[in-house]
Amino acid sequence: MMDALTLAVIQAGLQQVCNEMDIAFSRAAFSPVIAEADDRSDGIYAAEDGALIAQGELGLPVFVGTMAHSAAHLVRLIREGAVAPPEPGDIYIVNDPYLGGTHLMDVRFALPFFVDGELFCWLQNTGHWPDIGGMVPGGFSAHATEVEQEGLRLPPVKLFKRGVLDREILSIIQSNIRVAEQRIGDIKAQAAALLVGEQRLREMMARYGLATLRDAIAGIRDRAADRMRAEIRRIPEGTYSAEAFVDSDGVVNEPLRIALTVTRTGDELHFDLSESSPPCQGPMNSVWATTCSAVYLAMKHIFPDVPINAGTFEPIRVQRPEGTFLDARYPRPVSGCAAEVSQRVAEAVFLALAPALDIWAAPAGTSGNFALGGFDPARNAGYVMYQITGGGYGGTAEADGLTNGCSTIGISKTAPVEVMEQYYPILFRRFAIHEGSGGAGAHRGGFGVHYEVELLRGEARASFVMDHGRFGPPGVRGGQAGAPNVVRLHRDGTTTIPPHLSKDQGLLLREGDRVEVMTPGGGGHGDPFTRDPALVARDVLRGTYSAAQAEALWGVVLRDGAVDEAATEARRTAR
Repeated sequence: MMDALTLAVIQAGLQQVCNEMDIAFSRAAFSPVIAEADDRSDGIYAAEDGALIAQGELGLPVFVGTMAHSAAHLVRLIREGAVAPPEPGDIYIVNDPYLGGTHLMDVRFALPFFVDGELFCWLQNTGHWPDIGGMVPGGFSAHATEVEQEGLRLPPVKLFKRGVLDREILSIIQSNIRVAEQRIGDIKAQAAALLVGEQRLREMMARYGLATLRDAIAGIRDRAADRMRAEIRRIPEGTYSAEAFVDSDGVVNEPLRIALTVTRTGDELHFDLSESSPPCQGPMNSVWATTCSAVYLAMKHIFPDVPINAGTFEPIRVQRPEGTFLDARYPRPVSGCAAEVSQRVAEAVFLALAPALDIWAAPAGTSGNFALGGFDPARNAGYVMYQITGGGYGGTAEADGLTNGCSTIGISKTAPVEVMEQYYPILFRRFAIHEGSGGAGAHRGGFGVHYEVELLRGEARASFVMDHGRFGPPGVRGGQAGAPNVVRLHRDGTTTIPPHLSKDQGLLLREGDRVEVMTPGGGGHGDPFTRDPALVARDVLRGTYSAAQAEALWGVVLRDGAVDEAATEARRTAR
């Protein structure tokens, strides 16, 4: 049996391979959403079944499960003869949501890694392309009713054949997307990241040898499974339930319910989502790979110290929720599945297990997807801008929630406003804290962000697919919900709010028009009336809450900025 030190060194080496792919991808990419926001991920997957071997620390967690599903489908289709078998130097491209994907904008590349003529593993990455065609610039159609309206759907095909880019396939892609001339930069960056991984993995192979690496990968997987089982045993045996809600599907203005039951039996957790809402008309359906991955990433949030590979998820059993909007089948539209629905699934997991593990209240739980597409007369060129934003994290038993944290599904961050203003004909009139948005609690939720974008030149069409506009992120153990998401359009002297609150598409903007967004705050943890009055006074002094809110939410009475202890005690006792 391999010793623990060698296993740890090889495990770190495999993860470093993935980290270098992540870094190379971002550094070489053209689009700000990848180069600045890091909306991408890289990993290594087993040749025989696509199982996860390693994934970088710098990639989006939601892609953990989806790329394993995607690799498994690729292996299956090659075995069945539906896809051409791999050769050295090949790179496959695929974005089909129903073949282990997310939404169409997340485009996956897969490179076969050969050792002495034998396929050893797959190197794979996913990058969010700013546009993939479809009804609206950016691909986030809020009103789509079938997947064809969302953009170009690619089955697994070889974009690179024995190291050479297939210009015919490239021309098909470029003929179906906006600002096509810019995509070649992202395509070459995505392929280059895999080649970096191939080189680094070959160096590891030369150092340790094929047999040692095979044994190490199996040992690392077994240890991860054992570690996850040990963590699961911390949860008292029993059944836990929770629900979460999507605001609407963008077409029918009614909430969608996620109903989750979690059962701990022995050292396994069983997840049942079968009582959730049926498939919806609009684009908030979730494909199975994304739903499953959302459960995985939620468990990785809860037990962050467990190493990440296929073994991590062996004790986690997710029942496929057939007949619900969480198991989308062709041709259901899915543009909101990865960025929004997956976060509601993760939220349901957090809420279900909060009583057993005393974990955090619900986070903001939206990526704040905002796309703007138009023509810039100053540059005589079209553009597609894609913006993501953070929000508040939920309060915990020990501390207040993080302000302006990244979304639940990833580490992607908002691109610097200075970069966005250089690329596109826009001006950020505001980028600030969403004051008062953190849910009240013994430890309050973190704050969301508040920004306004003004169009400076020409005309453009705005679209957004966000969530938590109808319901704020829930608190736990007596904590209150965070403030919901707010979208306002300021056009031609009037201010409007979309009928679906956080979802709309194709909205015409002219010079001087503005889009204003306030992202959700996190839920509060614990009884607000047990919060330290000094912390409440501090927040009021900083301007994030008013004195009236301090008294209404926390029962803290302030006089000239200081806590009136007698009045506060009376106010809290009177409750």
